[in-house]
Amino acid sequence: MNTDNPFVGKTIVVTGKLKSYTRAAIKARLLELGAKPVSKVSKRTDYLILGERPGSKLVKALALKITILSEREFEEMSR
Repeated sequence: MNTDNPFVGKTIVVTGKLKSYTRAAIKARLLELGAKPVSKVSKRTDYLILGERPGSKLVKALALKITILSEREFEEMSR
């Protein structure tokens, strides 16, 4: 596990279709980074990774003022 990144110990939700990852692949990558991937947005969510055609998770994340990352921003931060 790579512990030298901003995602260690963070709860992360993914919404929409990602260009570079399948659902299984993004979950595996998040686990590799020491993050906790979850399927529902809540006040405990640290980041939302935003793909194409997001749904209600984006609306809820905005309402809760959760940090929203594009797929590219996630990639840059996880290097």
